[in-house]
Amino acid sequence: MESNDFSTIRKKLKKTQKEIATLLGISLKAVCSYEQGWRSIPGHVERQLLFLLFRKRRKTIAKLNCWDLKKCPEEKKIKCPAWEFDSGEFCWFINGTVCECAAKKTWKEKIEVCKDCIVMKHIT
Repeated sequence: MESNDFSTIRKKLKKTQKEIATLLGISLKAVCSYEQGWRSIPGHVERQLLFLLFRKRRKTIAKLNCWDLKKCPEEKKIKCPAWEFDSGEFCWFINGTVCECAAKKTWKEKIEVCKDCIVMKHIT
């Protein structure tokens, strides 16, 4: 996540820097550093920020299951934790999903694939 993405999402959530710091359990100084680009945004902070955005936007969008949008075959669905836990709208949040035919090992690898996915585009 880039600094401008962080700032844009914070503004979509209609939160001040201090309010978002409290929600994320981080310092105000960290928020300022992320938005200025002085510090990279850790994966756990990015994940939590996207979760808050999803929950805020959830009220205005219909439930979208990734396996329906991506037309996953049955044999792929049964291997995917998003399907196992009936979390097709949270596929981006769950590690081990089998998008692009292979589970990613790290959040950074995973979110790079998710950023270009139709599911994530509905959230952001």
